[in-house]
Amino acid sequence: MAERRLHGLQRVLGVNALFSTAYGNVGSSIYYALGLVAALAAGLTPLVFVITGALFYCTATTYAEATAMYPEAGGSSLFARRAFNELLSFFTAWAQMLNYIITIAISAFFAAHYAGRFLWDGLNESPGDIFFAVVTVALLAVVNVRGVKDAVSVNLVLAIVDFLSQVAIVALGFFLVFSPDVLLDNLDFFGETPTITQFLLAIPIGTVAYTGIETISNMAGEARDQDTTIPSAIRRVMVAVFAIYFTLPLVALSALPVECADGECRTLLGVGPEDDGYANDPIVGVVSGMDLGSMQGAVEIYVGVLAVTILVAATNAGVLGVSRLTYSMGIYRQLPDVMRRLHRRYRTPYVGILVFSAFACVALLPGQADFLGKIYAFGAMLSFSMAHLSLIRLRVTEPGARRPYRSPGGLRVRGHDLPVLAIIGLAGTALSFLVVSVLDLQVGAAGVTWMVLGMGGYVLYRRRQGLDLVSTHEVAMPQPVTLTEAEYESVLVAFDARNYSAQTIATAARLAGPRRRGIHVLVTLTVPQVSPLDAALPEEELAARAVIEQARIQGGQRVSGHVERVRPGQSGRLIVEEAREMRAHAIVMPLPPRTGTTLFGKTVETVLADRPCRVIIESEPTDA
Repeated sequence: MAERRLHGLQRVLGVNALFSTAYGNVGSSIYYALGLVAALAAGLTPLVFVITGALFYCTATTYAEATAMYPEAGGSSLFARRAFNELLSFFTAWAQMLNYIITIAISAFFAAHYAGRFLWDGLNESPGDIFFAVVTVALLAVVNVRGVKDAVSVNLVLAIVDFLSQVAIVALGFFLVFSPDVLLDNLDFFGETPTITQFLLAIPIGTVAYTGIETISNMAGEARDQDTTIPSAIRRVMVAVFAIYFTLPLVALSALPVECADGECRTLLGVGPEDDGYANDPIVGVVSGMDLGSMQGAVEIYVGVLAVTILVAATNAGVLGVSRLTYSMGIYRQLPDVMRRLHRRYRTPYVGILVFSAFACVALLPGQADFLGKIYAFGAMLSFSMAHLSLIRLRVTEPGARRPYRSPGGLRVRGHDLPVLAIIGLAGTALSFLVVSVLDLQVGAAGVTWMVLGMGGYVLYRRRQGLDLVSTHEVAMPQPVTLTEAEYESVLVAFDARNYSAQTIATAARLAGPRRRGIHVLVTLTVPQVSPLDAALPEEELAARAVIEQARIQGGQRVSGHVERVRPGQSGRLIVEEAREMRAHAIVMPLPPRTGTTLFGKTVETVLADRPCRVIIESEPTDA
């Protein structure tokens, strides 16, 4: 007997998909984090990245354990909900929102600077860089409102190209410019360049490079085999990140060491183009410090183009993150329903996308990259601290809970097995939060203002809804059609939620008739990438149910069916998996309309390419 699984959210993302998306976010950060850190830490920049790398390791293990326990979207705000209550969950989510807004702003801002290397010099300075960044954010917001198609394969290729390019830069750097003596000489200026205050501030700024780890947690609900996939993806990100972030700064400070003139010491990595520096595009600066001969110009242009591509992708990832976080907060009554309202045509949370993208544009207007980096660190350290605290709390309140992955090490305190790395991580991120808040009062004031306004709005909204502040109240969601009927050998009929074909059901009935096989109707409901998989789609759900009911009326009692939510481009893969699981002898599908790009359409061609059984494509007769 073929065992039919209970259908809920479709989990289709593997290790490669999770890794490529997360590394795309983390890998993009080096293109600006190196300059932001070098501006403060100067010759101690490599040490800063080692310290922040240690914090990243602690944080990654925390996320791996908590996400494997609760493989749902939400990240640190979900951990806080499970460990504490809804009030602290909102507090954490609001800090996450600040991260996403600044991710959008800072990625677009530095994309403009790198574009200035091969498009127009004016993009390297104000107001050209601000205008470019604002236009980029606005365009991506519109694209996401219309809905973006899933591009896991593109993300994977882009992540691999970026990683290999950075490895090549490191390898060339170690061969051409790396000098331990130069690095040691850079340390002679400590106390003056950098000062102790600058060095301490550089540490939370350096954490900007590692915050993409939240991405894997937010995609956990779409991962298959979460027990192994999520920890494996996080481990891959850690290995890739450490391979670059522990080595590239060594090459960078060898190529562009600390130099003193007129009583002032600096590295060109940390000063702007007005002083012939590379703070706006530090990776180009690293390449410029190598003697590549006739290839010098071409390599610098290549790095610039690659950086723009990665940073625009990171900007888009920030907009995607805003959309999912906004929708999740609306579902748990943390934000007014209007913020998660879906567009009538595109079914995307357009209000949240437009509102928080507008906040990102406002953050861009001062044109201060260092401020963006510091305020990013404010939100990141706050949400990371809550993630560590939540895991520690869960070890106390839910000691017997299922944990597919456990953070290494343990500390017995009053009978409780506490995670050592989470404790160390909490100490590090909390201290970093205090440093960036206290040593830069402007950043502290801006961050506290953001949090206070958010908490005030939360209190007012919950009171107006007649809800207390700490209880979890989830918006009721329509459930998809779910049947647990088991089939032996059967015919699988695949529709999408928009189309029903009586001719296709008739063909399936003829195939099943002689041997009285069952007919199972699979209806795929496509959810835009910008919306969570569990987004409320009442009209589409009703249409999908109507397809199944029509099939039952036409085919009789032997017809069963269910609805499955998928991302764009994943229907074909799902149909093949379903056919294998139910041991279907035939798949029957209607011929989709021509799109102009493929002969049969991507779904049909995927099924034909990996067919587990006979596939029949039913073409509706046309009137002569």
